[in-house]
Amino acid sequence: KADLQSIGVFSENLAQLLLASPLGEKRVMGIDPGYKTGCKVVCLDENGNLLYNETIFPHPPQKDTTMAIKKVRSMANSYKVDAIAIGNGTASRETEFFIKKIAFDKPIQVFVVSEAGASVYSASKIAREEFPNYDVTVRGAVSIGRRLQDPLAELVKIDPKAIGVGQYQHDVDQTLLKQELDQVVVRSVNKVGVNINTASKSLLSYVSGIGEKLAENIVKYRAENGAFESRNELKKVPRLGDKAFQQAAAFVRVVNSAYALDNSAVHPEAYPLVENMAKDLKVKLEDLVGNQDLIQKIDTKKYISEHFGEHYIADVLKELEKPGLDPRKNAKVLEFDPSLRTISD
Repeated sequence: KADLQSIGVFSENLAQLLLASPLGEKRVMGIDPGYKTGCKVVCLDENGNLLYNETIFPHPPQKDTTMAIKKVRSMANSYKVDAIAIGNGTASRETEFFIKKIAFDKPIQVFVVSEAGASVYSASKIAREEFPNYDVTVRGAVSIGRRLQDPLAELVKIDPKAIGVGQYQHDVDQTLLKQELDQVVVRSVNKVGVNINTASKSLLSYVSGIGEKLAENIVKYRAENGAFESRNELKKVPRLGDKAFQQAAAFVRVVNSAYALDNSAVHPEAYPLVENMAKDLKVKLEDLVGNQDLIQKIDTKKYISEHFGEHYIADVLKELEKPGLDPRKNAKVLEFDPSLRTISD
């Protein structure tokens, strides 16, 4: 009982971290703070690609504040940074205080981000594949920046245990813990859905029905043939058969597809159902998607059949109201009270 309870707490904490609010596609500066070895700073584009990296030394013993301010300002301007993510480890508060004193040319939001597991990522095989020519400290800073852009996409690259969000993780039944945590990751990824054209191999491998080998094939297919234009195109991926397609299709989003339902959680097997609804309402399919007034006019009883029960149809309509909507909330800045700096305060 104690094991199960402990693992339950762990899964809940992990789910909250994975489903934390993403900042979205914005340019981010990631900072891995430190004293003696300096703060590693990286600039990332909207998709999390590394544009530039640099080390600054604003804290003791060097205390080279003037130079550090100059560098940060120039990077923020050159790379059009929208937000700054600071890791919450050693020297985090001091770095946040230092950054907030800088007068930027435009308002830049400053976030403090959990850096749990960043060092595990930076020394991992995935990180070495992504950044073969950079050292671990740069990779760690990249991970911190990306966690602000999209926590889920970044955290799936780390073994859930290394994110360290439960007590007694080494004392409980390890097989059970691994099973449960992996399921939490799968649930979280599928709840949000993945953009098939931008998702990494790690993220894709957690989509129901896909797994590691198929994720690799999808990324390879994408590299060779360019972006996917529809969900159906998934069937062209080597070794991705009907069964895998049936399991995965609804969790995959094709954002720029010409067919409106490809960017929603509506499963392809329900496409004919929605097409009939649109036909009966005498509107185009794309005009029905997202149109609440029209959707409310639909008489669900009319469409019940041996394939589609009442609850299934209700789910489809709910999804039609807000297609492709991310269930996660928008990222908020959490700020410490600036008047509290030392224990005596």
